[in-house]
Amino acid sequence: MTHRIDQSFATRKAKDQAVFVAYIMGGDPDRETSQTLLNALPNAGVDIIELGMPFTDPAADGPTIEEAGLRSLAAGTTLMSILDMAAEFRKGNDTTPIIIMGYCNPVHNMGYANFAAKAKDSGIDGAIIVDLPPEEDTQLRQAFDAHDLALIRLATPTTDEARLPRVVAGTKGFVYYVSMTGITGAAFSQAGSITEQVTKLRKASKLPVVVGFGVKTPERAREVAKDADGVVVGSAIVKALHEDGPQAALTLVKSLADAVHE
Repeated sequence: MTHRIDQSFATRKAKDQAVFVAYIMGGDPDRETSQTLLNALPNAGVDIIELGMPFTDPAADGPTIEEAGLRSLAAGTTLMSILDMAAEFRKGNDTTPIIIMGYCNPVHNMGYANFAAKAKDSGIDGAIIVDLPPEEDTQLRQAFDAHDLALIRLATPTTDEARLPRVVAGTKGFVYYVSMTGITGAAFSQAGSITEQVTKLRKASKLPVVVGFGVKTPERAREVAKDADGVVVGSAIVKALHEDGPQAALTLVKSLADAVHE
């Protein structure tokens, strides 16, 4: 299913544009609201969707996404219901990629081969498993390869030259560059050069590089899009949904998408 991801980047590249990636927490605040928002994202300009799976101990997430995950769990969301959301989305959209983002425990509990098969059947294109390092992801990667799913890895400002080849080896779809050391939703780091990091990652991986963590506004998204192949926004969208409702979240999404596509 990596062809959907590849096509998204190819389509934007042909227009000299970056890809806009939007993250939402699946099941927040409830299945119906979350499904409605998910289904509406492509029409608001989203090129790739990151669909969060809630987890009780989200080590990389700031308060906004952590609280969204707790609301989702309280509403009864499970990994299977996240996959069901993707399957429902696919009834009306067969082109926009969906990447599941979350933590290893629920996937491990389901079983890597079982998860990969169910993800494929649900129309998932890949996954970002935040707490599963390259040294530990061989079984999941093999299961994904069997179903043409992308296992997308994270690189950070502290990923050095010695470790980078291991991080990008076996990665498909794109490399996710975490632009800061810290949690989601924190202030964007000014340390180091995004241009330099993106160039280094492209060279090492031969894949598009998407930049996320700390991008909150259309202005910052526009700035990052000048250097990156794609820009991810998550916490700001989750916050808008929680505080002001789905329409406010979609209005923000459209402004972010327009900025990235400029």
